Amino acid sequence: MVKRKTSITQLRDKIMEKTFQLPMWTLLLMFLLHQIALGQAYEPSRTVYGKPDLQGTWTNASITTLERNERYSGAILSDDEVIRSTNEHPQNVRLATDDNMIAGQLPDGTDLLKGRGYNAFWIDPGTKFGTINGEHRTSWIVDPADGRIPYNAAGLARKAALREKNSNFDGPETRPLAERCISTGLRTGPPMINGLYNNNYEFVQTQNYILLRTEMIRHARIIPISSQHKMSALALMFGESIAHWDDDTLVVETTNFSPMQEEVAISLTSGGSVIERFTRVSDDQIVYEFTVDDPTYYSQAWHGELSFLSTSHKVFEFACHEGNHAMSGILAGARRAEHDEQR
Repeated sequence: MVKRKTSITQLRDKIMEKTFQLPMWTLLLMFLLHQIALGQAYEPSRTVYGKPDLQGTWTNASITTLERNERYSGAILSDDEVIRSTNEHPQNVRLATDDNMIAGQLPDGTDLLKGRGYNAFWIDPGTKFGTINGEHRTSWIVDPADGRIPYNAAGLARKAALREKNSNFDGPETRPLAERCISTGLRTGPPMINGLYNNNYEFVQTQNYILLRTEMIRHARIIPISSQHKMSALALMFGESIAHWDDDTLVVETTNFSPMQEEVAISLTSGGSVIERFTRVSDDQIVYEFTVDDPTYYSQAWHGELSFLSTSHKVFEFACHEGNHAMSGILAGARRAEHDEQR
């Protein structure tokens, strides 16, 4: 054992001796090259006014979801796990088999409880897990560590009351916002989260504004580069957003939400806020971080991050109102049920 230690010490001394025999300029060059390699980072293309160019068409389609499904034990999948989990993922199985539905056979309604409003032809959720910093993520939420939205007791009670309200068929005002073509609560944002289809976005920027156009609900968030919220009295449906640059990261702060924003998937009151951060990390990827804070609903501010990937696909019109046969059918069915009960 003693001889082994001695040999290692001798080897180290020989290496150091040889190193210090190198010319000083060579050592300096080696040091500088090492520092450059450590600090080397992606340099984004820039607009004429010097800011990172975020413009283009992007998609966040993915089988990674906002909250971590119970089928996963951790936040990150290994390379081996991601192959198996991708092949076994319910969305991919559904796209491949259409849940073994038989052509021409009408569903019996139980499929709706499984999230089935359409057959596989009509959905486009994505087929791969999202990757951030080389890690395959099982949820976009990273804080709390369990990948779940941290509702407090009052928030859970309010959500239950909203579900009760939205189970009423008296008129369109009592139906869910997505059914009314007002908001899906996810893709439109903030924050902007992927779903079953319509996961494309168009980003346009000028020196004084950033425009985030969503395919779902066909909404455009026009955000000024400003330091002040000026529309608190209006309580906009999707809140009032302002933006600023933090070095090469675009930061968007949103407050002043409409009371209807409580009814979306990510509930927010007028006292809530969402902070979004857009950082272009490659020609093909923007890392999108978001922090949601609203003490009315949540026990803590919660944080997530997802990828927007460059796509050659276009953002198409989503004519939800024009094609909303569901609303008239639902209300007509309710009136018919009331009529039959009175007979």
